[in-house]
Amino acid sequence: MLAFPPGTTSTPIAVAVPPSLSLPLIEAAFPRRLHEYWPKLQEKTRAWLLEKRLMPADKVEEYADGLCYTDLMAGYYLGASDEVLQAIADYSAWFFVWDDRHDRDIVHGRPGAWRLLRERLHTALDSPLDHLHHEDALVAGFADSVARLYTFLPGTWNARFARHFHAVIDAYDREFHNRAHGIVPGVEEYLALRRLTFAHWIWTDLLEPAAGCELPDPVRKHPAFRRAALLSQEFAAWYNDLCSLPKELAGAEVHNLGISLIVHEGLTLEEAITELRRRVEDCVTEFVVAEREALEFADGLADGTVRGKELGIAVHTCVGNMRNWFSSVYWFHHESGRYAVDSWDDRSTPPYVDNEAAGEK
Repeated sequence: MLAFPPGTTSTPIAVAVPPSLSLPLIEAAFPRRLHEYWPKLQEKTRAWLLEKRLMPADKVEEYADGLCYTDLMAGYYLGASDEVLQAIADYSAWFFVWDDRHDRDIVHGRPGAWRLLRERLHTALDSPLDHLHHEDALVAGFADSVARLYTFLPGTWNARFARHFHAVIDAYDREFHNRAHGIVPGVEEYLALRRLTFAHWIWTDLLEPAAGCELPDPVRKHPAFRRAALLSQEFAAWYNDLCSLPKELAGAEVHNLGISLIVHEGLTLEEAITELRRRVEDCVTEFVVAEREALEFADGLADGTVRGKELGIAVHTCVGNMRNWFSSVYWFHHESGRYAVDSWDDRSTPPYVDNEAAGEK
């Protein structure tokens, strides 16, 4: 089908959504919005990628805008200050580049380079200001983006973010091992690992600086808030698996829910796609219920005190952005060149990555 989302350019562009990937409920009930800072965001993140040497200049010029990394964040963290959104967008762009380095280190058999990078990232996460000029551009870029994120909320939020991202790095290490040894994790094992490799709790943590308020544990861990947050992230991870399945099959991947279903549940490719789609659609319908409960919870926080009012507003903002995540993720997968596998010269090698000895220095 053809969809006409509110575009990221001045001229709306028809985006072709294959029937197997189309979600009419998203298109009808989850209107897409973009932060008004988006055009400047795109420009500044492109410049940041160049300044930090995270992508070669020719690849930034040819591919950066078309990858739509800034569109994804500008559609998610609405209400954030320009400074907060810029820091989140740069961090997100870094995350995609890191994911590509991880992938290329696996494909080209560079376990030593990956181990060194893993250790450096763990260290930089705890003291980013000490790594702003690191010899590895990926480490320096990470340090820069994290140091900026650490300036918006108290140290307790920073410590939580660091704890969550240490777990993400370790999960990437487990994925490296699985892919290097051709191990397809079982479905439940994969789902647990995917929550970490997709960084569910990182993107949820970042809702707070976007809302300008650190949420106390009783609020953040409340079942209503937690359920809505988890569903928004599960949707994104599983829809990503659905959309990237052709790319990952072409690249002999082992980390995809569809592949786990085929290998461990005995499903055919067509059955796995159907099951993936069912799970994705269930996330959308279940979120609508969870969203209502989370908003009722937010209303209940307004107890007549200044603090209660502040928390109620913040939770409303966070839950509203959880809703925005659905449309932002959906359209990102159909606009970004990251998933345009059929247009690549080699379906297993993204044209926007640097295949030369990245990570070996």
